[in-house]
Amino acid sequence: MRIPSKNARQTTVFERSPIPDNIIARALSGSAKGSFWLADVGDRTVYPQLTAELDADLAIVGGGYLGLWTAIKAKQRGIARVVLLESETVGWAASGRNGGFCEASITHGDLNGEARWPHDMPTLKRLGDENLDAMERDIAEFGLDVDWERSGALDVAVEEHELEWLEADGPDSEVLDAAAVRAQVNSPTYLGAVWHKRSSALVHPGKLAKELARAASELGVEILENSRVIGLEARGGGGIVLRTERSAVRAHQVVLATNAFPSLLKRYRLLTVPVYDSALMTEPLSAAQLADIGWTNRQGIGDLANQFHYYRMSKDDRILFGGYDAIYHYGRRVDSAHEYRDETFRTLASHFFTTFPQLEGLTFSHRWSGAIDTSSQYCAFYGLDLGGRVATAAGFTGLGVGATHFAAEVLLDLLAGLATERTELAMVKKKPTPFPPEPFAYAAVQAMRASLDAADHRAGRRNLLLRAADAVGLGFDS
Repeated sequence: MRIPSKNARQTTVFERSPIPDNIIARALSGSAKGSFWLADVGDRTVYPQLTAELDADLAIVGGGYLGLWTAIKAKQRGIARVVLLESETVGWAASGRNGGFCEASITHGDLNGEARWPHDMPTLKRLGDENLDAMERDIAEFGLDVDWERSGALDVAVEEHELEWLEADGPDSEVLDAAAVRAQVNSPTYLGAVWHKRSSALVHPGKLAKELARAASELGVEILENSRVIGLEARGGGGIVLRTERSAVRAHQVVLATNAFPSLLKRYRLLTVPVYDSALMTEPLSAAQLADIGWTNRQGIGDLANQFHYYRMSKDDRILFGGYDAIYHYGRRVDSAHEYRDETFRTLASHFFTTFPQLEGLTFSHRWSGAIDTSSQYCAFYGLDLGGRVATAAGFTGLGVGATHFAAEVLLDLLAGLATERTELAMVKKKPTPFPPEPFAYAAVQAMRASLDAADHRAGRRNLLLRAADAVGLGFDS
């Protein structure tokens, strides 16, 4: 018998029995281009455009989760005039395109947090748990109709080497063997899992954005859509001027919540790269199909590969299936032309039917992509600039649904000059390692992606590049 080299490339579960092209083509043939979540939102409220100069106590740039939570929390803290400027429409970008996974972790998982801020991790973990509970209370208090489900999450092993990574992290998590996890969700790819029963929730992303805007507006926040900010200037005597193409806002303080888009402050532009993540949404499953897969506890699911998949059920029994094929485009541009990469959607469809072969014949209703604001520390960083008048948070790296709720409080603490448990965190005080400028950024990201793929094909073994990146705190994640 020939014993394979430890460096031999192994086929993954998604490569061993490829799905025929005709099945993939048929499943994708009728799918609409665009986010299911945004198409499914019943609220069609349109907010006005900025057409005349105005003054504000706090101006917020960005109408996604971070900007909207900050606006709401600002009003709760008694800030009089809060103005929110959105370049397109509320929730149009990442907040309307994500998977709707709302995690307790504010560090992109315990392992990442422990590697970067080991002394702060007990506090970070507690604050993350408290944040998820607080977000749940806020959703109830404001009566937000967002399909909230505190259903927990399954981290599933689909390769033998991933089994050794399965470990319970507290009384509310449980390690499952192959039979136990398949009793939860029936996929032949599952070898084991950890079930985190309280540290994860699901939400309808589009409804969350629209409902947050409604709540903010009812509190007195002035939301202005189609009002792209093209310049930021510090004016003499204090205050900031935000210029749009048609007018301007003069504000005492400003929050920048622009996610993957280039920051209005140049000093932050190398701290993120926009990485495109993609997803498919199926048509609703029939009663027979639901019986075939089980999934009665409706957990969110993610596998343990470097290039991982995430998937979940919607309220009307569709399956969202996304991840794996994260793409960076040269030049850091966020561009709608990057949103429909056929190769990515075919790959996702193939992997979907490998995961659930009993659902062959099911079709996809929607396909879409969106840009993730990826930072080298995998989670948000913070900044306070221009004499304490401009606060920034960015770099959530795909886990911002819950973490933006926490970040809103951090930003308001910073602007208020408060020394709180949140502001004293090393994660808040220190900036991540910047990504290099082009052409080096593109070369580095492609090399990193190739290395992550290689690790998935070599039983998780990380090569020299990945180990060096780990050592200096420069990362990449989908």
